[in-house]
Amino acid sequence: MQKMTLTAARKEIGEAVNKLVYGKEDRIILSRRGKDLAVILPISYLEILDKIEDRWLQEKAKKALKEKGKSLGRR
Repeated sequence: MQKMTLTAARKEIGEAVNKLVYGKEDRIILSRRGKDLAVILPISYLEILDKIEDRWLQEKAKKALKEKGKSLGRR
């Protein structure tokens, strides 16, 4: 895992992206004044995160529907 300041990232964005694309880094943390602010990830990581989020939202929706059904049945 590499850390990079925002200033360096502006100057070296092409090199940073190449490191991610070609597997030399799995993520790059961007910081300013010593504070971590953001992360650059390979697109494959984003795709995985999207699938996790979709599954989580589906489970949340199912739970909400189930709870709504219970409250409707009590009337």
